[in-house]
Amino acid sequence: MRAQVGIVGAGPAGLLLSHLLHLDGIDSVVVESRSRQEIEATIRAGVLEQGTVDLLNRTGVGARMQREGFVHHGIYLRFGGRSHRIDFPSLTGGRSIMVYAQHEVIKDLVAARLAAGGKILFEVKDAAVYDLDTREPKVRFHHAGKLDELECDFIAGCDGFHGITRPSIPSRARREFTRVYPFGWFGILVEAPPSTDELIYAHHDRGFALVSTRSPEIQRL
Repeated sequence: MRAQVGIVGAGPAGLLLSHLLHLDGIDSVVVESRSRQEIEATIRAGVLEQGTVDLLNRTGVGARMQREGFVHHGIYLRFGGRSHRIDFPSLTGGRSIMVYAQHEVIKDLVAARLAAGGKILFEVKDAAVYDLDTREPKVRFHHAGKLDELECDFIAGCDGFHGITRPSIPSRARREFTRVYPFGWFGILVEAPPSTDELIYAHHDRGFALVSTRSPEIQRL
């Protein structure tokens, strides 16, 4: 099997890259360890900035986002017992944010790639990259019960920090930029009437909370 670009990881980065390459006439193959059902069902972050919204619209994959997403023109910061609204358009030249979950973006991108004849290999096993310092790097993996190899001109590692591609880059050629935050994040989905029209970021002596009552995944519970 051969493609100009081999993409490891069918998250938003890998799928959008494949879509953009297709629009420029560059063929790619995406390999993903999880099933299509799994990547489309895993709940992730749900806020898209204006530049991402514009890109999805411009490249033809933003129609459902425009119908089902929620445009927020600001946020509320709550601390010291008071609320403070930040008005985005007045501070950013008219920009806003879109509340539209990451897994919904993935659904749209998967559908677009498959409709265009793009190749996404789900549920690959034992994937590994080889010959990265040559003109023909390769991705080897098991798929549908057999060993396969994808020869490429380029390999794009879009499989995240814990994926296979990052540690495969020789340390002499790899630069890492890390910032560790001293807290974790725990999300709870609740079926409840909306309590606010925009996102709330609240700071309290007992911790920090983000309240989003207009998220598409919550609306469909």
